Amino acid sequence: MTERDVLIAGGGIGGLAAALCCAQQGFRVQLLEQAAAFGDVGAGIQLSPNCTRVLHGLGLGPALDDIAFLPEATEIRDWRSGALITTNPLGASVRARYGYPYYHVHRADLIEVLADAARSTPAISLHSGTRVDGFQPSRDGVRVDAGGRRFEGAVLVGADGIHSTVRSALFGREAPAFTGSLAWRALVPAERLPDGLVRPVTTAWWGPGGHFVHYFVRGGTLVNCVCVIEKTGWEFESWTERGDRDELKRDFAGWHDGVQVLIDHMDPDACFKWALFDRPPMARWSQGRVTLLGDACHPTLPFMAQGAAMAIEDAAVLAGCLAHDKEATRALLQYEQLRRARTARIQEGSRRNARLFHLRGAEAVERNKTAGAARGRTLDWLYRYDALRAHELRSEP
Repeated sequence: MTERDVLIAGGGIGGLAAALCCAQQGFRVQLLEQAAAFGDVGAGIQLSPNCTRVLHGLGLGPALDDIAFLPEATEIRDWRSGALITTNPLGASVRARYGYPYYHVHRADLIEVLADAARSTPAISLHSGTRVDGFQPSRDGVRVDAGGRRFEGAVLVGADGIHSTVRSALFGREAPAFTGSLAWRALVPAERLPDGLVRPVTTAWWGPGGHFVHYFVRGGTLVNCVCVIEKTGWEFESWTERGDRDELKRDFAGWHDGVQVLIDHMDPDACFKWALFDRPPMARWSQGRVTLLGDACHPTLPFMAQGAAMAIEDAAVLAGCLAHDKEATRALLQYEQLRRARTARIQEGSRRNARLFHLRGAEAVERNKTAGAARGRTLDWLYRYDALRAHELRSEP
């Protein structure tokens, strides 16, 4: 074991991206994934230029072009009438402004691209079926017990999600707060739908106490639907829990016909729901040679489409800090200091959007006027962020 050996717990988007970024910086990586195979539950995600900059820097642009859909715009519509509230361009205008594309992808497809790249990288060793049972930090490294084996590295990165074993060992168990909302998700084959029902854009329907988002993934062959509704009585936080499509239809009764058609064409055996829990920003992520990444340290409500993007940004910043400061504990501290303010801003923005999207009555009317007046606004603070050079800074810009 040397200072160039990195251990990563978790083989999701953040963990795989971190492995690739660290290997690109000359580190040897052992990635420990508790599942028997590298994969993910099928759902759509959005990848904005702030993270596609990193993925293209890893040489993954051609592979992403093969699996992704390039949306032309974001459209916000009224839940009942379908009237356009506001729109913002994506597509060519985003690439021209920021230098990198905005993708819609199927999460499982992205995991496959990342895992294939990791398998073909000699400096990365992937260990599936290897759950982290415990770890022992020391002054010169970290020993990890996982899957009946012992692994040693200079640092350990906990990229093991919202129920992180590494975070619990460092800081104890969390008690997240239920938001009062649950989210439904489903994928609909585009060929089943009437022509023109789904446009080549991200469409978000804002309504009283709920919102409904849909967009193409997998090159336009599937429509990803995420449907959030305020309700209580079911508070189970899991992406793999099946739900009753009839319940989903009741939750969105009275919404626009386009929403109803999408629900009617969902596979009744492939609707999933999960309760949305909120967690405040953490005061610390790291202890000595152990740190956290992605949902393990800044889980984000899905109302800014930035969860995966923040994990990918983390990966690049972490690798840059480790490469440019030979003292591991100092490098991890710099990584944490560079990332905490930005990820906390995303967490708070997502929390704010959860309230904004679900306004009722006069407040909703005023919101719609404000959103319409802001049509065409840019998100430079978000999309121009360069995670590949962030390590050169002393603190978060």
